[in-house]
Amino acid sequence: MTSPVVHSDVLAAANRLGSWPVRTPLLNNPALDAICGGRIWFKPENLQHTGSFKFRGAMNRLLAIPPEGRRGGVVAYSSGNHAQGVARAAKLLGMPAVIVMPSDAPKLKVERTRADGADVVFYDRLTESRETIAAKLAEARGAIIVPPFADPLIIAGQGTAGLEAVQDLAAKGETADLVLTCCGGGGLSGGFAAGSQLPIVVVEPEGYDDVCRSLAAGRILPAENPGPTRCDALQTLVMAEITFATLRHHSATGVSVSEAEVARAVAFAFRELKLVVEPGGCVTLAALLAGKLDVKGKTVIATLSGGNIDAEVLVSCLKEAGALT
Repeated sequence: MTSPVVHSDVLAAANRLGSWPVRTPLLNNPALDAICGGRIWFKPENLQHTGSFKFRGAMNRLLAIPPEGRRGGVVAYSSGNHAQGVARAAKLLGMPAVIVMPSDAPKLKVERTRADGADVVFYDRLTESRETIAAKLAEARGAIIVPPFADPLIIAGQGTAGLEAVQDLAAKGETADLVLTCCGGGGLSGGFAAGSQLPIVVVEPEGYDDVCRSLAAGRILPAENPGPTRCDALQTLVMAEITFATLRHHSATGVSVSEAEVARAVAFAFRELKLVVEPGGCVTLAALLAGKLDVKGKTVIATLSGGNIDAEVLVSCLKEAGALT
């Protein structure tokens, strides 16, 4: 049986990471509170190094590698945010990095990954296995594979965001009733649940709601009828045993949002929160705006998990939401 990531794992990660990650602030918006009838505090990890929470897990994983084991570097696979997190962490620690990325990955994410010195190897997400390609590269280079979410150190590193959120909310004299997290493979969600020790609801895009369905069924289920989505960061087809075990341990539940609801959230973040958030990074906001959860009278912590969005995608969201003519 796979052991879940728990609070002590997140505390260890926080100790290991020290001041490497940005301690992102908690942000509140009165207009959104009025819409929801609750008090919403955002944890804006789009302001994190490399523009997403992924730096936390990547850095925690790489710091755990003894200096004598770092010579061969690392190999990772990702549509972009994990790629950038690993590339930056490797650069800071003087390690070579190779990232296996889908050929349709956003141009901005590819450029930023290369800018941090990583080599990029493309694959076809519909016909090729990124795990197989990464395994071959790691064997040839004597490198260590750093998966995007199926690793306890990755999950614990992401969980430091939840730990910070609870601590910073307490410093304001408040406590939260629940947490909403953007969810792809469940690494951030599982870590946030362990770090915050609060009831958690994961949010996924429609068609990629495998985590929601798996939690409801009590067993891991793959995504059904996945199609095109703006949420490139959340296009995970099946979750891992460790993320499932962690989310089940913390009694997580889930909801999904549509493409139109995501576009509205991107536009709301841009116009009202004054933040640039990528589609996959604001599905929590989409769920709140769409009333997918009753949060009246409740205090909620919600993640904004990434801000790496191509200009044309931002414009398309603004136009669809009626925020740009």
